[in-house]
Amino acid sequence: MASLALSGDQSGSILAARALSVARGGSCVIERLSLALPRGESLAIVGESGCGKSTLLQALAGLLPAASGEVERRYERSAFVWQDLGLVPWKRVMDNMMLPLQVGPARTGRAEARARARTMLERLGLAELSERWPAELSGGQRQRLAIGRALIAEPAVLFMDEPFSALDAMRRERLQEDIASLAAERGTSLVFVTHDIGEAVFLAQKILLLAAHPFRSLGLLENSACALGAGGGYAALRESEAFGSAVRLIHQTLRRAAPTDAGRQP
Repeated sequence: MASLALSGDQSGSILAARALSVARGGSCVIERLSLALPRGESLAIVGESGCGKSTLLQALAGLLPAASGEVERRYERSAFVWQDLGLVPWKRVMDNMMLPLQVGPARTGRAEARARARTMLERLGLAELSERWPAELSGGQRQRLAIGRALIAEPAVLFMDEPFSALDAMRRERLQEDIASLAAERGTSLVFVTHDIGEAVFLAQKILLLAAHPFRSLGLLENSACALGAGGGYAALRESEAFGSAVRLIHQTLRRAAPTDAGRQP
């Protein structure tokens, strides 16, 4: 498998992988991959199903051990949003939002936790739903609750594994914009997996492309069309030539690498 050259100067990075290999089920899924993510920037991991995206994400977050190589994490606090969101079904919306502030290193007094939870719920348009159960929320509302709960403890890095996959296109775009705004305000670094190329371009300054059969890295794209730091104007950004060019480049790169396309008739 080809290895990806180390990106950028590691001295200012919040997260760095060096010759990282990760195994799952006895097979090497990621092999000798190196990258560095500067503090406050975002990284998307994109590729076909089975290329090791979620495995790499969990290894970078410290949830899976490295088979060889290393991951250096220069931060004190992170949060992880899973595909199933991980909401606590027996806690109401307010209590779910308060949970990170009542356990672990971000623990605060109940009054402060409630005030901060109320502020986050208001920011995400969920304040009027604070006494509902998660099962009573729509899919988009549950997504916003999970993202807000991850951000409320002010992690330096937010890891996300396809948290928007169940949403329709318009709700997905609105939540992408919420995350872009919140991450930019708080200086939060994002590291996330997605199958949606447009989502990767919108939210990530760096986009790592992976392929499967065999597993390999296709390169690391430096993306100038990312919404983080763009200061709003999201609709115009999505329609810009830079955005469209980045989407086309990623699509073409992944399509060329897909073995199932070999010999396929148009």
